[in-house]
Amino acid sequence: MKKVVFAIAIICCAFLLATDVFADSTSKLNTRIRDARIVLEEMQEMPDTSIPSDLVKKCAGIAIYPSVVKAAFGIGGQYGQGVLLAKDDAGNWSPPVFVSLGGASIGFQIGGQAADVVLVIMGKRGVESFSHNNVTLGGDASVAAGPVGRSAQMDTDVLLKAGVFSYSRTKGLFAGISLKGAVVGPMKNLNEDYYGDSDVDDILFEGKAKPTEEGQKLIDLLKKY
Repeated sequence: MKKVVFAIAIICCAFLLATDVFADSTSKLNTRIRDARIVLEEMQEMPDTSIPSDLVKKCAGIAIYPSVVKAAFGIGGQYGQGVLLAKDDAGNWSPPVFVSLGGASIGFQIGGQAADVVLVIMGKRGVESFSHNNVTLGGDASVAAGPVGRSAQMDTDVLLKAGVFSYSRTKGLFAGISLKGAVVGPMKNLNEDYYGDSDVDDILFEGKAKPTEEGQKLIDLLKKY
């Protein structure tokens, strides 16, 4: 029985990860940025559960993952693709770069789920780690459920306690869901396909790439909040 469960879990993980094997077209990548914008807009339209504007103002970056898929029966996996934007000291947002989120989990869990996930990153070093390496949430980067309410004021002590604040909107049923242990990192090939030969640092921190039409719409939305 254990072997069967393990095999099912491996198949689930392989299926979720398979989407990263094939290069996405520009139109699909534009759609991913558009979906990220829609996720953020819909979250922020709910005043009682939205990301506080004070948090968006003070953060150094934000990662948005439309539809992170998680499935398990004892052993499971999760995977999603999204975008990451950095904010400089003057409050200017970078064009979005493409990032992934994935990992395996063991323990009491059963079911399946699709969740829209937003990660608010508080320090520039955190944004750099997301853009350079495969970072483990809850390990390499501390993660905590984010405070809610558009007008909520962020205490300095609260901001220092977590490098990353997480927000999610779930669809489906999953027992034992957690982002801790998930690995996030850049998708170098997709960024090169979308922006040419620009390095991720060039896009996020050096201002050497211009946002596309969809990218600018997402930046304009972030400015609004």
